[in-house]
Amino acid sequence: MVECKYKRSIRLSKMNERKSKWFFREYPQNLILEKPFRGALIMTLFYFGFLIIYNPKATHESREMGYAGTMAIYSLIAGFGVYFQVWLLRRSRFFSDGSEWNLLKELLSIVLILLGLGTIIYFAGFIIEPPDDRWNPATFFGSIRYTFSVGLLPFGLFSIANYRYLFPLEIIPETRQYPSTHEENTVETQIRIESKLKKEELIFHPDELYFAESDGNYVVFNLIREGRIKKVIIRNSISNIEQQLSSFTCFCRIHRAYIVNLNKVIRADGNSLGYTLKLGDNAGEIPVSRQNTRMFDEKLKLSRK
Repeated sequence: MVECKYKRSIRLSKMNERKSKWFFREYPQNLILEKPFRGALIMTLFYFGFLIIYNPKATHESREMGYAGTMAIYSLIAGFGVYFQVWLLRRSRFFSDGSEWNLLKELLSIVLILLGLGTIIYFAGFIIEPPDDRWNPATFFGSIRYTFSVGLLPFGLFSIANYRYLFPLEIIPETRQYPSTHEENTVETQIRIESKLKKEELIFHPDELYFAESDGNYVVFNLIREGRIKKVIIRNSISNIEQQLSSFTCFCRIHRAYIVNLNKVIRADGNSLGYTLKLGDNAGEIPVSRQNTRMFDEKLKLSRK
């Protein structure tokens, strides 16, 4: 009996771990969140079309504007409310960085926006609709309920459109292992890297460099020397090193902090949100940023021809 409970607790803990990983997995912002002005326009048109076509019982017209005019005003308020709340969310530390988005942030932002939108529409009704006893919990929660039931559809459609990013794809099968060094390094072209102060320099063959990594005011070169990966540090910026290596097509800037030797890549996992590259000779794994995935694909294909 005790053993069964123990096994059940292990299964539950594993399930919870998978769920937590799922929620914190990288996920792009939907269109409404990423482009708030365009999103506000979409929400305005969607709300107006829905209210005119379905004419929900909970909606009322004002005496001055009629039903269509009243719904147009509500729809404009909804659009402005979405724009304002996206702007407000971006001011918070948790939601400020759209490049580090995940499914949890996506769902939380939608819920918060719709809650705020329902509240805005509730108070707008005091001005737009005929005088009525609106100051009660039933009317308030009714406004929240209708806002969610209508607003979840456009938010949900744009969020679900990005569902494929939850399933990482293997891009390059691990079918080719590249040599760590050439036998005839003595006749191979040498690369001479100078430090920013030009008081030190690093000389190596192209095939010796696996990747270079920025570390503050320094760049760490990961080189294969005597059959082992060795780190050599030069005082310089990664952008300056990129310029010094620009004449060699095998080197590619894949991230703000990384330059990789394409000939050393044996595997890449990920999707258009970014890759993780596995390098030969157990040199480690390095990231490809979202902005550089397409460029990396193109250069990798050229290097393999």
